[in-house]
Amino acid sequence: MSRSSPGSDFATEEYALPCVEAVLAGTLALMTGVAQAAPGCPHVGSMAAKIVCNLGVLADHPQLSEPMRQMLARLIARWEPVARSALAGELALPEKALWLRSPATVQ
Repeated sequence: MSRSSPGSDFATEEYALPCVEAVLAGTLALMTGVAQAAPGCPHVGSMAAKIVCNLGVLADHPQLSEPMRQMLARLIARWEPVARSALAGELALPEKALWLRSPATVQ
């Protein structure tokens, strides 16, 4: 079963996502791009800046829970220096951090 329209090639991927999910998917793709970028890649700064922008859009979404907003605020705080340093030509990736604590019990 094909989801492509007549005349389109199979290499083209098309998804119909709600707006917030599309922003999240794009942000994850950008984060992957920064993580996998070759040294000296000229696009890392603009990708990191767009990550910060997208995280802000997600944090402002009215349907997100307060814990999710807090996590997004921590992500923004980590990615802002990355964007600034990359735009200045000196990529400084954030140090490793524990984003979410493990639950006290497993259900």
